Amino acid sequence: MQTLEDTFREQIGEEEAEHFDLEVPIDEPDRIVPAIEFRDVFLSFDDRQILNGVSFTVRRGETKLILGRSGGGKSTIIRLILGLLKPDSGQILIDGEDITANTEQDMMPVRQKIGMVFQEGALFDSLSVYENVAYRLREQGVEEDEIELEVRRMLQFVDLEDAIDKMPIELSGGMRRRVGIARALIGDPQIVLFDEPTAGLDPPTARTICELAIKLRDLQDVSSIFVTHEMNNVAYLSSEYAVVDENGHVIFEKEGEKLCLINTEVIMLRDGQIIFSGSDEQLQATGDQYVQRFINGK
Repeated sequence: MQTLEDTFREQIGEEEAEHFDLEVPIDEPDRIVPAIEFRDVFLSFDDRQILNGVSFTVRRGETKLILGRSGGGKSTIIRLILGLLKPDSGQILIDGEDITANTEQDMMPVRQKIGMVFQEGALFDSLSVYENVAYRLREQGVEEDEIELEVRRMLQFVDLEDAIDKMPIELSGGMRRRVGIARALIGDPQIVLFDEPTAGLDPPTARTICELAIKLRDLQDVSSIFVTHEMNNVAYLSSEYAVVDENGHVIFEKEGEKLCLINTEVIMLRDGQIIFSGSDEQLQATGDQYVQRFINGK
């Protein structure tokens, strides 16, 4: 009988498989502890309830897609994870550490574990692509030779090494987002937060952004939250996976041809509450009228 390890080796090749620790048991303690956990989180602004008893976990190497209409609490979840907001009650844990009451100083090492991809890329317009991606490392006092290697590695990951000397004004919207992803990945964070990263982009460019998120999930074992209101993103992220072929090229394959994805789940928010949690197949099959209207763009 073929094992998961055998299947994995067939998909990426024996040589590439040697870079992965295939002997680590799936119940190894560090993997059992969720990367992110919300426990019964409540948050209100004045008389308005933003989050109403929200609970969920993001496992190691899992992507959690958070859907919902504007004002439903999606981006608030990201701000809570970063410690930019504090809940009225409940708990928020990162790598098993309760950060709910953390001070700004306490949050600094937590944020070092997290990469943040903003909706517009949020680049410094006065800095080149190189300087934007290098910014975090320079703040940390890293040697310039090491910074250059890391910047080039990240720009290669997002296929933008040729743009290293360009200014943000010279980049398309999609290129700016990809530079933002490269900057978020500096330091190899094991948690990455995407806040509407494809908003306003044409479909092919939006797909490119989703493919980068898939590569992080499947090839880098990154845990992520992907906030979106676009069903095309859900289709890409929940039905395709990345592997490395025998020539060392990353390719994307459809779920079901060789395996079924279990590392991507969907949450839908309505008025600050989770009204759906499960797979994309379960999302499509649900009889909830609100969910069906959302899926159909109504």
